Amino acid sequence: MIDSFLDLDAAALLAAAGDVVRERRLAEVRDLEVLAQWAAIHSSDPTEGPDGRRARVLGDVLVHLGGEGTPRVQDFCLGEIAVARGTGVTATTHAIADVLDLQHRLPLTWAALLDGRAEVYVARRVARLTRHLPADKVGVVDAAVARIIAHEAGGRVLAVAEAKIIEADPALHDERVEAERARRYVGFGRTDEFGLRTVIARIEAGDAVWIAATVERVAEILAPTHPHARADELRAVAFGFLARPAELLQLLLEHTEPTLSEPETPSRSTAFPADLLDALRGADLSPLAPRAVLYVHLHEAALRGADAVARVEDLGPVALSSLCSLLGGTSLTVRPVRDLSSRVRSTSYEHPESLKEQTYLRTGGDYWPYATSTSRRVDYDHPTAYDDTGPPRSPQTGSHNSGPLGRRHHRWKTHAGFRSRQCGEGRYVWLTPHGLAFLVDHLGTRRIDPGKAQQMYDAPAGVDLYFT
Repeated sequence: MIDSFLDLDAAALLAAAGDVVRERRLAEVRDLEVLAQWAAIHSSDPTEGPDGRRARVLGDVLVHLGGEGTPRVQDFCLGEIAVARGTGVTATTHAIADVLDLQHRLPLTWAALLDGRAEVYVARRVARLTRHLPADKVGVVDAAVARIIAHEAGGRVLAVAEAKIIEADPALHDERVEAERARRYVGFGRTDEFGLRTVIARIEAGDAVWIAATVERVAEILAPTHPHARADELRAVAFGFLARPAELLQLLLEHTEPTLSEPETPSRSTAFPADLLDALRGADLSPLAPRAVLYVHLHEAALRGADAVARVEDLGPVALSSLCSLLGGTSLTVRPVRDLSSRVRSTSYEHPESLKEQTYLRTGGDYWPYATSTSRRVDYDHPTAYDDTGPPRSPQTGSHNSGPLGRRHHRWKTHAGFRSRQCGEGRYVWLTPHGLAFLVDHLGTRRIDPGKAQQMYDAPAGVDLYFT
């Protein structure tokens, strides 16, 4: 606790609470103002030289981050400001887009932010909601939001904004309704610390009704074997059966006769014609079992009985007991354990699959500073650029010079003035165009002294520097 608060009475603490909130809001506004100015000094055409002639800059272009009427920004400038803030590139890009919209398209709402009278996150949400509107229509929303954003809760402000967006351009709204039908999806949240995961689906309303009916029917079947489970828990267990069609079909086949509490006419979602029912009862349902490749990272100590936690790709950390439940009842093929201390080298430019696998397992994903992606869908980069004229007996492609990069990060590293070098197993040093320095390793990303980073970058081949 800050010492200056210790002697305050209730009235003074209430006053301080309001002051702190306003200070926090103004700090968030200042963050946006820094981003807006960074965008402003990088808004000129990168292909135009100082004398007005065209200059060839590989890959750098002006991109439109905000809505209609906002200035464009040089693509190459986005990476360095992101790492300077200690954030991912996507988060910083979204913040720049929001502040450009607020300044150029929603000036009345922006004025409320400058006074510290409104929550920045609400205004940024309005900026995103209105980004599709033409510049001459967005003022309807700006005027309505600016009148209430300092006086109403965020949910009410957003409800007004959504209504005004429809009012601003009804024809455009109708077009977007049709377009959204093509954006149906099923999404999966991150696995939490309890091994649970949220599934979100945006589907046809009719399909949702039948899914609900199937889940309710399976929950009814499972209820006698789960006497202490709540209704929500039963439905969650039943929903899991949708992922295992063979087990689901078998369960439904075993319970085709209605009980006294069930209707004589079953739901369309779980009914079977008599001839199909007879055929299914004698069928081999094993081919219906889903197939998947599951990558599990486990310390060797766990194999000797030590307490340990496994990390399952796309699921996250799980206890060994949960891992047994996850794999139970499956047809399991175990692949050989990969020794990450071994070295993989190639005399060609291309990364062989064995090297890609080893590099990914060492880094766990994109090695860009503060990168958030852990996907395997990446480019495999040579941190020290591949030299076509280099000696063939000294392989340049190998576990000593390989790192996964997202496509955008790879392009910036190649063309935008970023420099990197691998300086140990899964350990990379980065230098940005304006001299910021970062070390990326198994501990994450941290900013380091640029002089030490330069020494690490310039060290002779095969020499990896570690500073205490």
